[in-house]
Amino acid sequence: MSEVAGTGESTLKRTLGPFSLVTLGIGAIIGAGLFVRTAAAIAERSGPSVTLAFLVAGLGCAFAGLCYAEFASMIPIAGSAYTYSYATMGELVAWIIGWDLCLEYAVGAATVAIAWSEYFNKVLEYVGMHVPYEWCHSPLESANGVHGIVNIPAIAILALLSALLIRGMQESATVNSIIVVTKVAIVLMVIVIGWGFINPSYHTPYIPPSGFYTTSEGITHPYGGIMGILGAAGVVFFAFIGFDAVSTAAQEAKNPKRDMPIGILGSLVVCTILYVLFSHVLSGLAPVDFFRNAGKEASVTEAIRTYMPGYGWMAKFVTIAILAGFSSVILVMLMGQSRVFYSMSHDGLVPKIFSEVHPKFKTPWKANMLFFLFTSAFAGFLPESIVGEMTSIGTLFAFILVCAGVWIMRVRRPEIPRAFIVPALPLVATLGIFVCGAMIYGLGWTNWLRLGVWLVIGLVFYFGYGMKHSRLQSHPAEAGR
Repeated sequence: MSEVAGTGESTLKRTLGPFSLVTLGIGAIIGAGLFVRTAAAIAERSGPSVTLAFLVAGLGCAFAGLCYAEFASMIPIAGSAYTYSYATMGELVAWIIGWDLCLEYAVGAATVAIAWSEYFNKVLEYVGMHVPYEWCHSPLESANGVHGIVNIPAIAILALLSALLIRGMQESATVNSIIVVTKVAIVLMVIVIGWGFINPSYHTPYIPPSGFYTTSEGITHPYGGIMGILGAAGVVFFAFIGFDAVSTAAQEAKNPKRDMPIGILGSLVVCTILYVLFSHVLSGLAPVDFFRNAGKEASVTEAIRTYMPGYGWMAKFVTIAILAGFSSVILVMLMGQSRVFYSMSHDGLVPKIFSEVHPKFKTPWKANMLFFLFTSAFAGFLPESIVGEMTSIGTLFAFILVCAGVWIMRVRRPEIPRAFIVPALPLVATLGIFVCGAMIYGLGWTNWLRLGVWLVIGLVFYFGYGMKHSRLQSHPAEAGR
């Protein structure tokens, strides 16, 4: 803790008011998830009751976000959950969260790259070209007797953006602002124009009766009823990833006690309302079968093109805008991943290769190259549904640890100054753990198994390498213990 406190970053300028925090949150939240995972939730989990799933996911984020904000305000540096947990709960918990964040960032980047591939193919179709099915799908996917081999466009965009990161690229605030405005404009446009094309029969029954649905990969999920809604909440939770950007701004808020809840809850409320309206329109535009078959690829564009006659221009605009937005999201996720592993490497938990900086570009270039290979394996050879749900379950698990961690720290270290304190803590933390746990439960045993295997691999690596090379073991004074 002493090392963290001594970084000199404890005096960040307090310039952010509640409005700035809300807009920061909206910019971070509205992203690829809405355009990528909503159709999957409609098709495989909940039908039109996906709107209720967004409410459940937003509620879980609200509880976890408040806990995250106290966590962030305890430690006077800008950083991720890994940094906070290392300083407060020790190395093993930090390792688990850091390893878990790898699922959020790296596998999340792969998920968005797969979706980018789908929308890129749509753009090519506008100019009379296309990538053959087998070269833009994983080996686990097939259509009309054609089996996928490898998703080349997804690997290509990861290669391009990894090269940009190695070269050193400061994301322009202006470009980022334009992308945020464009993303919000697309959502509003689909809601306002699409509302007139809703077919009420597609919303009947609103909550389908409980049953099961087997995906093209042969995985069976609960469909309809409460389990369908919980499963869909776990799936669309991907759309909320990024809201923790507000939580980490506690040190820059003018009045953290008042402004942090407004920033976190305000941005979540605005985004949840937009998400509910967007998914209500999307599920009312086309029947569930459309999202299972024809609308599986680039679902938003296909739904507009097929069920909103006269709005082909909007489908094209949405496709190009989503493509730009996806590129930005992949870049941020790849950057976040290398940043977490850079910190872990600095602490000795992963090999030094992850913190080696390029002599000319001053970027962790070897880490970026290794993550390109890692994300490419997921994006090139697995379908979007599998990697998307792995991202969701990894992040939900990290949120459960954050909720528990804030509660533990309030009991163990009550003397640490906190710029923001969670109101009604045991209740908020318990509800956060419960709602996130319910979404994990809804995602089903296949995802529990994937998370379990991932954590076992991580723990084997920690006890086999990380613990022996840890700076905490070799230089305890340096590690601030």
